[in-house]
Amino acid sequence: MSGSAKKTIYVAMAANFAIAITKFIAASITGSSAMLSEGIHSVVDTGNELLLLLGLRLSKKPADDSHPFGHGQELYFWTLIVALFIFSIGGGMSLYEGINHLQDPEPLTDPFWNYVVLALAVIFEGYSWNVALQQFLATKNEDSFWTAIRASKDPTIFAILFEDTAALIGLFVAFLGVFSGHLLGNVYLDGIASIAIGVILCGVAILLATESKGLLIGEGASPETVASIRKITNSDPAVEKVIKVLTLHFGPQEILLNLEIKFVDELETEELAIAVERLENLISSQHAEVQNIFIEAKSISAKRKALDATKIST
Repeated sequence: MSGSAKKTIYVAMAANFAIAITKFIAASITGSSAMLSEGIHSVVDTGNELLLLLGLRLSKKPADDSHPFGHGQELYFWTLIVALFIFSIGGGMSLYEGINHLQDPEPLTDPFWNYVVLALAVIFEGYSWNVALQQFLATKNEDSFWTAIRASKDPTIFAILFEDTAALIGLFVAFLGVFSGHLLGNVYLDGIASIAIGVILCGVAILLATESKGLLIGEGASPETVASIRKITNSDPAVEKVIKVLTLHFGPQEILLNLEIKFVDELETEELAIAVERLENLISSQHAEVQNIFIEAKSISAKRKALDATKIST
């Protein structure tokens, strides 16, 4: 998954960098506020892709004494930073430029280069969006689009998808602002388009921040994964009942598992140890993402309590 995520990020970063340059050139020639806002948006997106790459790299650092379960949540942290950047820089600067353009509008100039840049941007952004969409669709199974977004534990894919979707909508709004402004001879419509782009970016940033927050504070494995682990455990002859299945994502492919199990009473301590090892191997073989497994054997606890009570009474 990390290789596919990197490909998606690199494609988006290359597209946004190229588009940002052309947008700024067009904005300097035409004086378009909406085009300048779009250029800022592309620069922010390029920086965001770099932050996502940084998050991917840091999340692969091995576990140490300070972080015994690894650094997988680095990726969730940097995704949250990306959301803040989209909101503050992308959305904030677009709103500022739009308001400033309304207060001090510039005269209309030939929009030819605006249209050229918008057309190129749609092509590049559309390609990047399609790469992100195909990668996302490959992981969503039979779930609806929104359910898959909520269930996804890999923020790199839906972060790029959110960014590119906002970019395409922003390009459409920028086109409407430039076209309608020249069609009606209204210098204010370009500024209104810039404000609309800012609102769109702020909305996407809030959505991305909400999803990142859920991952950062801790989300469990999918219901399908939990059900599979429960089924594997219950099918073992040494298990009488699975009491609890507790999971926590430390990264897209890093799950901590805590199982509370009641084993059959007839088992000796050595047999229980063999059963625990057997369960760990079975779960790991079918769920490679479960990298840390802790099993609490209730039968052992009960036997120890009974033994302690016997010693006290004697």
